[in-house]
Amino acid sequence: MGYRLIADAAMLLHFGFLCYVALGGFLVWRWPHALWPHVGVCAYALGIIDFQWLCPLTGIEDWARLRAGLQGLPSSGFIDHYLTGVVYPERYLTEVQFAVAAVVAVSWLGALLLTMRRRRTPRERDEATGSR
Repeated sequence: MGYRLIADAAMLLHFGFLCYVALGGFLVWRWPHALWPHVGVCAYALGIIDFQWLCPLTGIEDWARLRAGLQGLPSSGFIDHYLTGVVYPERYLTEVQFAVAAVVAVSWLGALLLTMRRRRTPRERDEATGSR
């Protein structure tokens, strides 16, 4: 029972990590200092995809699943087990990766525009909107 809870917790943390990678940049719109943690997480996720870095959550989940008497994760890992072929067809993996990258880019661009807007002086804001 305990190992199953560890496996489930690792799986939930994994999904949280993926959601944060894809959508965490939008938190920067509200909390600008959240940019650097998000940049770090995105860099790590990119390393996992491009350089096959190991994800500790995959190892923890696999270890706990095996000790709970469950089937371990496939050697291809968490995303292939839970998402690819389940949430989206396997043939669209590259497109999904580019879509996530586009969402991250849009969130960071929006954060940049909001930061520039916030840094304007009141007079610059009035001139930009045409009010006095």
